[in-house]
Amino acid sequence: CTIKDVARIKHGQSQHSIVCDDGMYPILASGGEIGRTNSYLYNKPSVLIGRKGSIDKPMYMSTPFWTVDTLFYSEILSNVDPLFVYYVFCTINWWKYNESTGVPSLSAKTIEEIPIFCPKLISEQIAISKILQSADSEIDGYIHEIEAWQQKKKALMQLLLTGLVRV
Repeated sequence: CTIKDVARIKHGQSQHSIVCDDGMYPILASGGEIGRTNSYLYNKPSVLIGRKGSIDKPMYMSTPFWTVDTLFYSEILSNVDPLFVYYVFCTINWWKYNESTGVPSLSAKTIEEIPIFCPKLISEQIAISKILQSADSEIDGYIHEIEAWQQKKKALMQLLLTGLVRV
């Protein structure tokens, strides 16, 4: 099938009139969170993909959010698991669909025409999502462990270099 068989790609909007420093909801751009607001543009699970700039870093949002015009969001169809769509987006070579010679750029129409693999049964989509989510959790655990070891190494190096610890 194609992406339009599982989702509708929607444009973000300007955030200038809705910015609130201590807002409840994130304002998102293609590079991540750029502010907060008390209004949301969309309040259902969605997969987001950069329209300009970071076109190859899909994001998954399960909470309400606002997106600016550099970031597309998706309205996932009712017979599709949103998390499954996110994992499918992560497998796409987005650079292949880049429409610009300067700043990387995508269009909603191009995105919706991209062919994808999608099981017809939502139960199968959910089963695949759960397996991949479990793998992501395990990877995150390893990343935290690596970061902790890097901090220990850095502290030890500082002690060695200052002469407080001798070999």
